[in-house]
Amino acid sequence: MKHSLLLSLAFYASLLAQEMDGKKVFETYCWGCHHQTAVAFGPPFNEIASKRSLEEIEAYIIEPEAMYKAFGYKRTVMTKIDMSEQERHLIARYILSFKGKK
Repeated sequence: MKHSLLLSLAFYASLLAQEMDGKKVFETYCWGCHHQTAVAFGPPFNEIASKRSLEEIEAYIIEPEAMYKAFGYKRTVMTKIDMSEQERHLIARYILSFKGKK
């Protein structure tokens, strides 16, 4: 019983750490144009999360100029951001954590 409780606590601590790391990536690269639940220069994360998968978010970060047409946008103003693969994954997961939030 104690073993399964400890494993559960470790799992949830890991998820919380990933969300916090995603927030740090957001604050470093994204905050100037995006906000979590309010419209800024770019769409809010809750809107992105309601429409996109993890893979789509990562693909857009990697190559916004190539992806905007595939997403049905008329244009993109998002610049290509030099992020590591881990940073892209963390921010994509952080964005998806806003799915359903207002």
